[in-house]
Amino acid sequence: MTMHEVTVATAGVEVGGYLATYPGVTGIVVFAHGSGSSRHSPRNMAVAEELHRRGLATLLFDLLTPDEGRVDELTAEQRFDIGLLTRRLTGAVDWLATQEETADLRVGLFGASTGAAAALRSAAERPDRVHGVVSRGGRPDLAGTEALQLVKAPTLLIVGGADPEVLQLNQEAADRLSAPNRIHVVPGATHLFEERGAIEEVSDAAAEWFLLTFGADGQ
Repeated sequence: MTMHEVTVATAGVEVGGYLATYPGVTGIVVFAHGSGSSRHSPRNMAVAEELHRRGLATLLFDLLTPDEGRVDELTAEQRFDIGLLTRRLTGAVDWLATQEETADLRVGLFGASTGAAAALRSAAERPDRVHGVVSRGGRPDLAGTEALQLVKAPTLLIVGGADPEVLQLNQEAADRLSAPNRIHVVPGATHLFEERGAIEEVSDAAAEWFLLTFGADGQ
């Protein structure tokens, strides 16, 4: 497994990212970080490490440009602009299709917080490209009912057991999803999964889900 910095051309902008892959890999997971985060998210990087260990490639990239990120730190506006985040994420999926080392890979999306809404919308927009979705402490409700009903990729919603409001929102979103889906509750975990063993359980559940969904498509 080799990781290198890349510049992702997406939705009319260029943003930084980390691409980790190796010859012979058949699936890649693209991360959509959550509110106020970036490609440097320690929790997403921990999940990515487990995916690498299980033989999957990953792309962690910034959904916002540096200038947008600085504005968002003050206003918190862009992180809730699901349309903007979706355009960036869908653009990254399209960008992977133009790169020689990733063009033929099955794609999964891992979204955290507001990034989960963008992941589901992107899955709805690219049903032939996206083969699986995982949400961590996500806000799938922000994707909107229309998008949820258009998602075809099997979807895993991971929620902390001590995050009741988000759990309720995930249960309501799951009822609207037409794709196969499951809710995985991490007992005792709060929204950021900072409790001992919580992010490890998230990582293991995500890896199992992507391996299962990629395999169901013919791996």
